[in-house]
Amino acid sequence: MPADALIFDLDGTLWDTSETCAAAWNRVTRALGMRVREVTADDMRRVAGLPHTEGVRRVFTELSGDDIELVSMHSQHEDNRALAATGGKLYPDVSELVPRLAASLPLFIVSNCQSGYIEVFLETSGLRAHFRDFECWGNTGRTKGDNVRAVIERNGLRTPWFVGDTEGDRAAARENGVRFAHAAYGFGTAADSDARLDTFADAARLVGV
Repeated sequence: MPADALIFDLDGTLWDTSETCAAAWNRVTRALGMRVREVTADDMRRVAGLPHTEGVRRVFTELSGDDIELVSMHSQHEDNRALAATGGKLYPDVSELVPRLAASLPLFIVSNCQSGYIEVFLETSGLRAHFRDFECWGNTGRTKGDNVRAVIERNGLRTPWFVGDTEGDRAAARENGVRFAHAAYGFGTAADSDARLDTFADAARLVGV
């Protein structure tokens, strides 16, 4: 069945911002005077794919609920500020292949990130013109499955692929009855998939580009 769109996850699928965001979270906790351990890039990769506040909760298990909310609020802004200045690390072939893919079918992004984060990706990567629509947890407060459904419904999609690197991405695809391509080069694992991508360039074979 031919695809009529590709919907991409962001972190671990299109780019890696782990080092920049780890440094941003450390700046936030220092500025707030919190006595917590230094966050590493590996910590960030382990919580990639979770809503931002849940990621903070998993990293800073020693903090109270109020402090988690405080760190989450400040780190969302600091992540976006730092990435707007430096950009993230695009995976190999993303900058070259996305325009080719977009010339063949519509492209979308759904992420569990904060508001403004996808916009920073689009701006710093120079790929804004190639994505038709996007949605995220920060905008809606809803699950990834719900946000995938919103993109599907408002764009009239029938046979999209959802491309992501985590079990949460697989679950979001299955919840919506769409095919799932596992970005095995990313951060996470998935129980099963309809296709495995060992590099981002493998996305081309999903749609015959």
